Amino acid sequence: MKKILTNPWTAILTLIIVLLVKFYNPAFVESVRLRYFDQLITSQPRVDVPVHTVNIDEATLEKMGQWPFPRGDYAKIIEDLYKRNAGLVVFNVLMPENDRFKQDKELALALKEYPSVLPILGHTKDKNATQPPNTQVVGQDPAGRVVEYPGIISSVAIINSQATGYGVVNTFPEIDGVVRRMPLVILSKDKVHPGLALETLRVAAQDPRVQVKIGDIGIEALRVPKIGKIPVDPLGRIWIDWAATPKEHSLVTLPDDFKGEIVIVGLSAAGLANPIATARGEVWPHYLQGTVFGTLATQSHIQRPDWADMAELGAIAVFGIVIIFLARWVYVGIGFYIICAVSFVAGSIYGYSNYKWLIDATLPTLSILLVALHAYTVKFVSEFLQKQQIRKQFQSYLSPDLVAKLIKDPSLLKLGGEEKELSIMFTDVRGFTSISEHYGKDVQGLTKIMNRYMTAMTRKILENHGTLDKYIGDAQMAFWNAPLDETIHCKESVKAALEMLDDLKVFNDEITKEGTPAFGMGIGINTGVVVVGNMGSEQRFDYTCLGDAVNLASRLEGQSKNYGVFLVIGPVTESRLEGTAFSLPLDCIAVKGKHEGVNIHTAFKNPPELEMLQWEKDKEQHKSMLELYRKQEWNKALKAVESLKGKFDGQMDHYYELWTQRIHEMASAGLPKDWDSVYRATSK
Repeated sequence: MKKILTNPWTAILTLIIVLLVKFYNPAFVESVRLRYFDQLITSQPRVDVPVHTVNIDEATLEKMGQWPFPRGDYAKIIEDLYKRNAGLVVFNVLMPENDRFKQDKELALALKEYPSVLPILGHTKDKNATQPPNTQVVGQDPAGRVVEYPGIISSVAIINSQATGYGVVNTFPEIDGVVRRMPLVILSKDKVHPGLALETLRVAAQDPRVQVKIGDIGIEALRVPKIGKIPVDPLGRIWIDWAATPKEHSLVTLPDDFKGEIVIVGLSAAGLANPIATARGEVWPHYLQGTVFGTLATQSHIQRPDWADMAELGAIAVFGIVIIFLARWVYVGIGFYIICAVSFVAGSIYGYSNYKWLIDATLPTLSILLVALHAYTVKFVSEFLQKQQIRKQFQSYLSPDLVAKLIKDPSLLKLGGEEKELSIMFTDVRGFTSISEHYGKDVQGLTKIMNRYMTAMTRKILENHGTLDKYIGDAQMAFWNAPLDETIHCKESVKAALEMLDDLKVFNDEITKEGTPAFGMGIGINTGVVVVGNMGSEQRFDYTCLGDAVNLASRLEGQSKNYGVFLVIGPVTESRLEGTAFSLPLDCIAVKGKHEGVNIHTAFKNPPELEMLQWEKDKEQHKSMLELYRKQEWNKALKAVESLKGKFDGQMDHYYELWTQRIHEMASAGLPKDWDSVYRATSK
């Protein structure tokens, strides 16, 4: 079962699921597809169409007064538009009630003289008598096959009877409430009425009728004889082309010449009309009708081809199987997916730009992505389980850093090493005897307290990018600059040591409250070139380092007690601190087993800026004291030591006490005048 679940071919299940989603086309999928179609349609450049919209806007109300205007004013508006060479006026204002100013007759006379198209509205019941629609229907009964409304609302009879044409203004929103397609005809009381834009096209073409053919599943054909066939879907809808938008004008700023083009008048003043949600955002109803007319006038036959769904299903199936096969090669599969995604999008853009085809690129792209994610997730889980197996096998006796490196490159499972400069740290517990005596036979208690101590100290090593090599009883060994390169390894090692000493204070505060003796600690750090790598035997090995610099680091840790300080660092380490810590020279010492001396130092966290000036002065005094010591000017050196006590916040006082003993010891040793000032230690 584990092998089956971690097989990339289980992504076939995801492929089947996305194919079913595509087949059943749930609402959320349709919504995403429609939004993609919006991008295709609205991304095209605007084309010039022979239609204008005239807005009855706030500026118009300010000039002409309260709405509704007397209908005599409507008549003047229509007359003025024709004087400005309008080819046909569409007055998109429904007037189902008698004029309160009793000027219906004046408007009727104007409509009789000036050809105009008026709106009608599909509704739940009739209001006012409607003129017979200028449609010729053939074929099947339209009932149940065409968008249908029980009734029609039209303008009052005296006005309605004089209009040249009448068109329905109802919209037909998609599932997300956005109008993208407009029905060109509707059915009411067994009569098929044309939409306002279609009726405008018929009147402008001076055609007596619109022809509609009804088939078994809906409208099969729709045409204006003098214009030609208009491709529609079975519900009689066309896609609105937002490149074919009208030119807009305010009623108070009209052009002198409309050049014989269509003019649609409508309301845009706040509160007089509700804007309609479209792919281009909210637009006014008459602007929408103008765009629909522009779509018809430019013969922009946007369509969703009958073969599109099957083509998209086939693409998902074929490319899904290919991506599963290619999942074994990570970059090949990713490259193939990118090619697929780009091809889907580019193909759909090309299809729309050249043929006005609406081909969906979203679902195929997302479907292939989901299949690829499934295949690659299974692949990565399988590889992760393999790496976990390696980790489980080696983590009990290899360092965590090395385990991580082995997981990335199993070829490292061999003996050998490389020369590299490292900063090596050794630590040891001071006062362990009293701590052990405190716990007596409670070995578990001693183990727990040591684990707490090691956890607190190790945390700072790891936080400062160190590699923990090993625990040696109550001691630790760590190093910096391997296996990962760290250019500031000297600074980070000393920073870790100082933070460990701070944490030791917190740790001691906690355990002394519990009745446990406080822990002391000594730290030694040295920097030098060593061999680092896998050391041991063919049967068992460890990632560690070997070399003289390692031995010196261990010796420096041992000398921390003899110098009364917590931290002793070697000369290379100290030379690269660059002000990140405050250092003081301690001595020139030849550790046990060595003849040549090395200059050793200690380090503290930098004091506040104001105190730093005093510390620097005291440091010069400290150096002078050591110089007097090396010149064998013992009495002067003793006086200098006494003057330094209490300096550096008292952190060096124990050193000065021990140094006083050292001076007395060396003064009585009968040293030669050419003494090299190297102190040769006799213990580790």
